Amino acid sequence: MADTAPVWAVVLLPFALAAAAALVAGFDAVLAAAAGGGRRGRPLRAAPAPLRAGLRLLGQQPRRTTVDDPWLGRMGIALVPVSAVLAGAVLPWGFRAVTDPVVGVVWFNAMEALAWAAVWMAGWGPNSALSLIGGYRFLAQGLAYELPHMFALTTAALGAESLRVGEVVAAQRGLWFAVWMPAAFAVFLLSALAMAFWGPFDHPLGRDAAGGAAAEYAGVDRLVLLAGRWLLLVVTAGFSVPLFLGGGHGPWLPAWAWTLLKTAAVLGLLVAGRRLLPTLRMERYVEFALMVLVPVTLLQALAVAVVVLSR
Repeated sequence: MADTAPVWAVVLLPFALAAAAALVAGFDAVLAAAAGGGRRGRPLRAAPAPLRAGLRLLGQQPRRTTVDDPWLGRMGIALVPVSAVLAGAVLPWGFRAVTDPVVGVVWFNAMEALAWAAVWMAGWGPNSALSLIGGYRFLAQGLAYELPHMFALTTAALGAESLRVGEVVAAQRGLWFAVWMPAAFAVFLLSALAMAFWGPFDHPLGRDAAGGAAAEYAGVDRLVLLAGRWLLLVVTAGFSVPLFLGGGHGPWLPAWAWTLLKTAAVLGLLVAGRRLLPTLRMERYVEFALMVLVPVTLLQALAVAVVVLSR
């Protein structure tokens, strides 16, 4: 069981996640500049670009559409970062988490479902066809990735014989779950991108729909929605560390440092890897998820169950 962090960690958590999201967005901007040969051959100069874009959005006036429902839309926008922070509450940094409930894995998955509702509400609020298309695209995306994602979460919990995140970490003291649960680990990483509707899974905000769920938002509304997406990416990538990469276990360095290094490595892999994959159409990913990922994760869970029963 992970130790509970002090009370001040509750206040610190949103700021720590926001700082991590800003760093990841800056890294993504650097990679984009390097790939495009921009910034006069000095891609590092692109690192502050996300912060400058955020400041510009702060100065923009909010946009209103005809017969919109601003409360519904803004509630959905606010719930995107809120769901990310609430999911992050069960993330152990080292061996200490803000909270470590007996159903921590289920809690994380529930916050993911909250993000579904949030994006759909954000898409419905402006009373715009393009925004609504974006919201429904995210629901379709959720139907595609959620089932194999749940099996991946279940497999890790099954290996630890517990839904408490701290006990999942403790069960990996000798061997990381990623070593003997590679299929579940790979599916979880794909789900991390899908949950954050980012990279190859950014169809809900697709250019073909003029920005989809975010099409009618400007100013602070747009900033909060897009920042929430980065927060979701950081949190889901970070959750792969206690689930599959041994949490804070590692030689020489303190536990928090191992957690930080592993999280940075996963985020670096996801951010760099996004450029290898095109944006996926959800009807095609649904077919791939149901025909390939679900059977693979079920076989992985069966293998883990056999190992657990034979201990």
